[in-house]
Amino acid sequence: MLAACAGGDPESFTPVYDALGPVAYGTALGVLRDPDHAAEVTQEVMVEVWQTATRFDPARGSARTWVATLARRRAVDRVRSEQSRRDRDQRDTDLRTADPGRDVVAEDVERRLEGSAVRRCIEGLTPTQREAVVAAYYGGYTYREVAEKLDAALPTVKSRIRDGLNRLRDCLGVRHV
Repeated sequence: MLAACAGGDPESFTPVYDALGPVAYGTALGVLRDPDHAAEVTQEVMVEVWQTATRFDPARGSARTWVATLARRRAVDRVRSEQSRRDRDQRDTDLRTADPGRDVVAEDVERRLEGSAVRRCIEGLTPTQREAVVAAYYGGYTYREVAEKLDAALPTVKSRIRDGLNRLRDCLGVRHV
């Protein structure tokens, strides 16, 4: 069925969706525990299956395994994205409800100095590393979203971010534990 779907025949996608949609949904629901998010992930995965059916290699595994892997990865990306959003919201809340007894001026100066050092080190990255790191950490995008935004392969984006973070760590003098 996937081979026919890879040929671009819209009629051939219906049996593929009927057979593999529940696999994607079940996998996503198992990771996300939210039916609405799982349905969104299922839709994204099935669109990806339609668009990338030519990449499926039956020698490497079954279609069910391929779709389950796509769904699991996409669901994990969704969990990470949601956690990043919650962390940002919590930081914003913490800043708004900060204890007035603290030395806010000293903390502000320290934060500005650290920010200056980080900006200087970010400028020392290669343009591709800088673009990927900024999108991931300041934009809050997942690896997959960064890859889509930069129109680059996912492994390439992961390497750029990892290498960029290593260079930032060295530039900032942070010891690796």
